[in-house]
Amino acid sequence: AYEYLQPMKRLAEEHFVTLHLNARYEVIGYHLVSQGTVSASLVHPREVYKAALLSNAYAVLLAHNHPGGSSTASPADIETTAQLIRAGTIMGVSVVDHLIVTHRDIYSIR
Repeated sequence: AYEYLQPMKRLAEEHFVTLHLNARYEVIGYHLVSQGTVSASLVHPREVYKAALLSNAYAVLLAHNHPGGSSTASPADIETTAQLIRAGTIMGVSVVDHLIVTHRDIYSIR
């Protein structure tokens, strides 16, 4: 996953992506869910899980970048994660983690 997310370190706007994983947690797909502004991006479970289901994903790894460099998850980040976990449970696609990408490193919300 680290290799797939490296380009996000240099982005000037927030991007929300999902990595689709098979049952061995190997990456089988990458999907740009949304591209936002310097401080926000819109994410809806429909867009996250539509692509995951079409790629026959067993699980997903969520990720978005913080162009400002803060590795702290915002309340909106936490709520989005919780909403996507609930939706994934219903859909039968588990959320492995939600990662925040900064220009320095990648941090796990989990």
